[in-house]
Amino acid sequence: MLFRRLLQLAVGLFLFGFSTALMLRAGLGLNPWDVFHQGVADRLGWSIGTVIVATGAAVLLLWIPLRERPGVGTISNMLFVGLAANWSLSLLPAAQGLPMQIGFLAGGIVLQAVAAGTYIGAGLGPGPRDGLMTGLVARTGWSIRSVRGGIEVAVVAVGWLLGGTVGIGTLVYAAAIGPLVQIFLPLLTVRKRRRGASGDRFQDCAP
Repeated sequence: MLFRRLLQLAVGLFLFGFSTALMLRAGLGLNPWDVFHQGVADRLGWSIGTVIVATGAAVLLLWIPLRERPGVGTISNMLFVGLAANWSLSLLPAAQGLPMQIGFLAGGIVLQAVAAGTYIGAGLGPGPRDGLMTGLVARTGWSIRSVRGGIEVAVVAVGWLLGGTVGIGTLVYAAAIGPLVQIFLPLLTVRKRRRGASGDRFQDCAP
């Protein structure tokens, strides 16, 4: 069971990095955090994957006052999504023409939802950015929608000011990602078998 969860985590993180690269090559707008990552990368002259890793590490430090505890999935997310994005960008060409751009964008959004369902469903810990959101919710008592919305507006604004790409893809992502993850997460959540008085039972492993 643990091997299956670790494998699912690895696949999910790779797909998340690949989907990030697809949206970057589409050139129609990025998800909120990647607007920030791209803006910082442009300013510093770093690869976007390096910025994704560095940002994940910085966000993880913010878990300390929130008293959140990282899991193996958290550390893996911090390290491997950025590496997968860099590798994928080295292989993927820029989309040529609007049909190809739309295809890359749509594929990136759907694949990112699948990837999120895959790595979250492995039940080995949330990513640094997800944990920041849940930690703030726990400490402030505010709703998930309010906290997530506030974080994403802030990172989009800063990323846009730094030169990150905001466009129709950003709006489509914001509207589509929640419903898509809601579809894929239950399908991809690993259920841990346990013995009980009434026989075999299954328990969700998703955080």
